[in-house]
Amino acid sequence: MNSASLAFDEAVMPELVALRRQLHQAPEVSGEETATAARIKAFVEALKPDALLTGLGGHGVAAVFDSGAPGPSVLFRCELDGLPIYETGSIDWRSRIPGKGHLCGHDGHMAIIAGLAGAMAARRPVRGRVIVLFQPAEETGAGAAAVIADPAFKAIEPDFAFALHNLPGVPLGAAGIRAGAFNFASEGLSIRLEGKTAHASQPEAGLSPAAAMCELITGLPALPVRIGMAPEDALVTLVHARLGEAAFGVAPGEADVWATLRSIDNDLQERLMASARELATEVAARHGLELTLATRDRFYACQNDAEATALVERAFAAERLAVHRVDAPLRWSEDFGLFGSVAKSALFVLGAGVDHPRLHNPDYDFPDVLIGQGVRLFERVARELCG
Repeated sequence: MNSASLAFDEAVMPELVALRRQLHQAPEVSGEETATAARIKAFVEALKPDALLTGLGGHGVAAVFDSGAPGPSVLFRCELDGLPIYETGSIDWRSRIPGKGHLCGHDGHMAIIAGLAGAMAARRPVRGRVIVLFQPAEETGAGAAAVIADPAFKAIEPDFAFALHNLPGVPLGAAGIRAGAFNFASEGLSIRLEGKTAHASQPEAGLSPAAAMCELITGLPALPVRIGMAPEDALVTLVHARLGEAAFGVAPGEADVWATLRSIDNDLQERLMASARELATEVAARHGLELTLATRDRFYACQNDAEATALVERAFAAERLAVHRVDAPLRWSEDFGLFGSVAKSALFVLGAGVDHPRLHNPDYDFPDVLIGQGVRLFERVARELCG
């Protein structure tokens, strides 16, 4: 496929950049993407898709460009949500919402998918249909599950699903993908230990969780190796710990330990989570403490389908992109993995620059130069499958 066969017109780049910067100025966090979804709906509705779905899994928006002829259903997905982080950069389009920012690049990903929608509107697919999806609540890991569980999703359930993520630390515009395991699964586990407070002069009159807390602080990070998992396949990261109150006269009666558990695949993740619960239960019981466990922010592992990966690799080659080697699964998580349960799916990365501020840094901003590149890559995949 040569560039002449693409419908994407570089003349629309100023409009896509403007959209991206408007989105950047008005970030909304997971589950609150009302205005973002409305802005996206207005943009895509003007392209006159064959179907437009709103409210998917919360605030999700999907547009369908249908050939009317037999063929595959191909979904391209991006994210609507920003982060609860105060932006410190000095760009003119800096966030206008205190304490919230598009510091992961979801504004840029939306602009890319909006550009793909424009290309599909300019020239409809000749077989099957192309679906663009703006997914809510990616940052909490709740959005994909909510979208897929929405009864309206059945009408757009795809045969193939694709997504990208920008990646600082990788040369600008270099593209990377691998078949099989691509991103780790992850989930947060909170452990609350409750004993009994006492006067600091008589700690024996109470029941302190300090020793149990220390056991968990050392035991949780060592858990993967202890249960026979390879270090490159799983890890546990302590993210928060608190013991008692900040009072010199009180021996503590409660403690909290939070950890994020990550694994290379979903089965391994289930085993790791179960082992962490067992450890917490055993430690609490041995010290005579009450135990409360809770989990949140569950992300499924991304397993790239071989056929879908090959389609993306051919798009890389057609665009003559520098290839960033992805020799091992990436430890960070992305709420795209669950789409692999309903479609042949593939996630890839585009380099945001070696020295670019990292994802979730307070001074991060999406490189606008990646918008056109992302649109062209997605359109090449779409055209190969749907013409």
